[in-house]
Amino acid sequence: MKYDSNYCISRRGFLAAVASAAASASLRPVRASAVDERSLKVAPGKARFGDADGPFTPVWAYNGTIPGPTLRLRQGQPVRITVENGLDEDTTVHWHGIRLPNAMDGVPGLTQSPIKPGESFVYEFTPPDAGTFWYHPHTDSLVQLGSGLAGPLIVEEAEPAAFDRDLLWLLQDWRLAKDGQIAGGFGSMMDASMSGRVGNVVTINGQAPTDQSVRAGERVRLRLANAALARMMALRFEGHRPVIVAVDGQPCEPHEPADGRLVLAPAMRIDVVLDMQGDPGSRHAVIDDFYDGLAYTLTNLAYDKASPLRAHPLDARLALPRNPLPAPNLANVVRQEIVLQGGMMGGGKLAGVGGMMGMGMPGMKGSPAWAINGMSMTGDGHAGMAPQFTLERGATCRLTMRNETAWWHPMHVHGFSLSVLSRNGAPVPHRQWQDTVLLAPKDVIECAFVADNPGDWMLHCHVADHQMAGLMTVFRVT
Repeated sequence: MKYDSNYCISRRGFLAAVASAAASASLRPVRASAVDERSLKVAPGKARFGDADGPFTPVWAYNGTIPGPTLRLRQGQPVRITVENGLDEDTTVHWHGIRLPNAMDGVPGLTQSPIKPGESFVYEFTPPDAGTFWYHPHTDSLVQLGSGLAGPLIVEEAEPAAFDRDLLWLLQDWRLAKDGQIAGGFGSMMDASMSGRVGNVVTINGQAPTDQSVRAGERVRLRLANAALARMMALRFEGHRPVIVAVDGQPCEPHEPADGRLVLAPAMRIDVVLDMQGDPGSRHAVIDDFYDGLAYTLTNLAYDKASPLRAHPLDARLALPRNPLPAPNLANVVRQEIVLQGGMMGGGKLAGVGGMMGMGMPGMKGSPAWAINGMSMTGDGHAGMAPQFTLERGATCRLTMRNETAWWHPMHVHGFSLSVLSRNGAPVPHRQWQDTVLLAPKDVIECAFVADNPGDWMLHCHVADHQMAGLMTVFRVT
C-alpha cells in the first residue's frame, strides 16, 4: 500500500485490519518459495476412447490431452498458471476444492471476466492444503466439461507419506454416438430435470479401462476423482479392503467404507490405501454398482507373477497430516439453511420461483427445473448475482442443506471446505471435511465452516445439468 502522510486509521479500523489479517492466516504460504510457473492452452483436439483401431472423437482439451496434464503443486508454494483460450467461445478455469482468493475462483462475471477466444488470463494463488483436487471450466460448463475439459491437480504434502506407489484414477464418462462422436442433445429437458447427462462410456485417465497392474505386498495410495457430468459411482474392490484416508483432498480418520463401497459423486475425490494382499497372477474386479441393475466391471486389479514385495502389510501410519483448516466455533454460530427443490416427480412444476416457471414441464425451453429456497439461478454465473445470505468475516456458519427432491445432488461450495456434522440427525464420524457434499433424496445434512475468505462464493449442484437449470446460489463473506 502506498504511504500517505494524511492517512489516519481509527482504533476500530486497526482492530478490523488485525482481525482480517488473522483470518487470512490459513490461506497464506506455509514457507517462502519461488513462484511455480505453469501454462495451459484450451483448444480442440481428438481422443480415442475405444480400441486402438477405433474412431477418433473430436474433443476439447487442455494442452492437447484427455484429461488435462496432472498439475503437481507444493503445499504453500505460490503458483502462477497462464491459461490461453484457443476455443471459439469464452472459457474460464475453476480450481476445484482449492481455498484461494475470490478473484482466482474462475466464475465468469462473479469473480472474473471470461477469457475470450484468443486471449489469456493469469491465475495466481498459493495452495494452503495438500490433497487431491482438480480443475475444469466454469463457462458453458455442461458442454465444455462434456467435451473433455477436466484435469487433475495434486498438492503434495511437505513430507512424503509411506506408500510404495501413488496412483490417480480420474474418472469420466462420455455419451457417444455409434460413430464415436460426442452425442448432441446437451441440456435436454429429460437430463435437466432428472438424473443429468449420464454417458455410455467410462474412462480412467482418458482411456478405456484395461487391467491395472499391481504387485503382491505393495501399499498403494489410490486417488479417485469423479470428473463426470452426472454419473454417480459406487466402487467395490473385490478381495480387497480399501481404507479411506482423505475425502475431497482433506485428510480424515482412516476407516473402511460402509458396505465396502466407495460412493463417488461428480466432483468428489476419495483417497484410499490399498494393501495388495492378492496372490501373484490373480485378478480382482473393481465393480461400479451404484445404479440398480446396471452394475459393470470398471477394471481389474491384475497381479503380476513376481514374488510379494513383503510378506505382511507395511507397518506404517495410515493417517495423513491435517491441513490448516480453521476450526468452527460451534458454541457461537450463524445458522443458515438451503432447501433444494424441483425436478421431475415433483408435481410437474417448480413451485415458489416467483413466476419464472409456469405449469409446463420443468426444464423445457431452457426454463428453470430446480430452485434453492425458491430461487433459481441458471447458467454458470454472471455479474450482479444477489447473495442468498451474507456472513461477517470470521463468523462460524452452521449450514443446513435439505433435499426435498427425488434426486441425488452433490452440492459443491467454492472457496471453503465444510466440516460435515450430521446426516439425517446422526453424527457423521471420522472428522470429515468436504467441498462437495452428496445429498440423497430427502437427506438433511448439517455442516459448519469459518467464513474466513471474503468475496461472493458459488454454491451449486455439481450435476452439470442441475446447476445449469437452476440449482445454484451465491453467498457473500464481507
